[in-house]
Formats: sequence, C-alpha cells, structure tokens
Amino acid sequence: MNVNLTGRVAVVTGGSKGIGLAVATRFAASGAEVAIVARGRDALDQAVRTIGATAKTRVIGIVADVGAGADIRRAYDEAMAALGKIDIVVNNAGTSRTAAFEEITDEIWHKDFDEKLFAAIRLTRLAWPQLKERRWGRVINVLNVGAKAPRPKSAPTSVTRAAGMALTKVLAAEGAPHNVLVNALLVGLIEADQHVRRAQRTGIPLDEYYKASSKDVPLGRIGRAEEFANIACFLASDAASYITGTAINVDGGRSPVV
Repeated sequence: MNVNLTGRVAVVTGGSKGIGLAVATRFAASGAEVAIVARGRDALDQAVRTIGATAKTRVIGIVADVGAGADIRRAYDEAMAALGKIDIVVNNAGTSRTAAFEEITDEIWHKDFDEKLFAAIRLTRLAWPQLKERRWGRVINVLNVGAKAPRPKSAPTSVTRAAGMALTKVLAAEGAPHNVLVNALLVGLIEADQHVRRAQRTGIPLDEYYKASSKDVPLGRIGRAEEFANIACFLASDAASYITGTAINVDGGRSPVV
C-alpha cells in the first residue's frame, strides 16, 4: 500500500532517536513536513540531517522538555511559526521508568505523569482546535503493552501508560464528529535507545541483550523501529479513515491481552 501524507504537517515528540526518529523518517518519506521535538540539541540536529538527506519535505528540530508545560507551549509555537499548521500529533516522548511500588516516591510519580500523560494532554490540547476546525486530524499516543497487562514492578510507567490509553478513548469520542481520529500504539520490545543504554549498563553485547529479551515474544525476535513506524504512518493517513479509539499492540504477540 502506498501511504501518502503529502500536504500534512506532523509533530513528533521524542523524535531524535529510536521509535520517534523512525516515525519522523517514515512520515517525511511519505510526503509530510515534520517537526521533531527532543531535549538534546546534538541528537536533534543529527536526526534532522539524517532525515533531510533523503526527504524532499521540510524537517525541523525543536529543543524542548515535554515534561515542562512552558516548553510544550514554546515548541508548539515554533512549529506553527515554521510550518504554518499541524495535522498530526505523535505523543511519543518518555522512557520506561519502573521500580518496586514502595520505592517509588511522589517526585518520581509526578515526573512520570508530567513526561508522559501531561505531555500528551498539553500538546494535543494546543493542536486540538485547528484539527477540529479543518475537520481533519490525527493523534497517535505511543504507549506500551503494560497499559493493558501491567506486570509486577512495572510502575510508574504501566500506570501512566494506562492513563494514556484512557485519554486516547476520551479524545477519540470527542474528536470523531470533527473527523479527528485518535489511536494508541502499544510498544512491546522494539529497538530503541533505552535498550542500548541498558545493555551498556549491564555490560551485555546488544545482540545478546535483544536475544535474551525476546525469549517470550512469539515471533522470536525484537521488533524494528521501522516496523513500528509503518503502522504509525498508516494510522496518520487517509487509508485509516475509519479507525479511531483503538489501542493496537505492536509487540510480536507478546502481550497476553489483545
């Protein structure tokens, strides 16, 4: 299927590495103009150069911490000033923060909610009026399979991601009369920078880390970021015009909950 996003403008948070970078790259290759939001300037500049080397559309990088409301407002304003509109919002930022319940302080809980749930709320709320006005919009919330099937010691991430799934359903119902479609993609084991860092911390070669981590994945391997990006691109396109309010597992069959 040839997915065409020509004429669309997307904002992707956490877009300088891993899944976010793959999504931004796929969107640009499909004709969309893209604003990538991330905290690190060096990684952001490299991502823009990488995408720009092959993309024929405008790609910009915006430095911002999505856990801070003021930064989200500034990022939104910069994207609007540079690209003129926003059609697609991909709320992707946030690392997998987990611990035993009694070890999680109020500070950690607040930080996780700010970086994940409130980041999605704030950016989507800013873009929402124009999506409704033009009667065309897409919001994709990147969550994880713990939102449906939380495991022991998976908080605070599994809790904030479950809240993100509820937000997805609420927004889908409110956006439907205006042709604003809202869906969630739930990550299982997908190649990402956080896995690279974990492998480095444990001193395990990355290929061995991925092999060990994927033992309970029915497909028998870890997913590629590009595979995730293909699904996101489909949901962002006119080809997915009758899909809203869903939470799709992108996990190789790993989740026990469909």
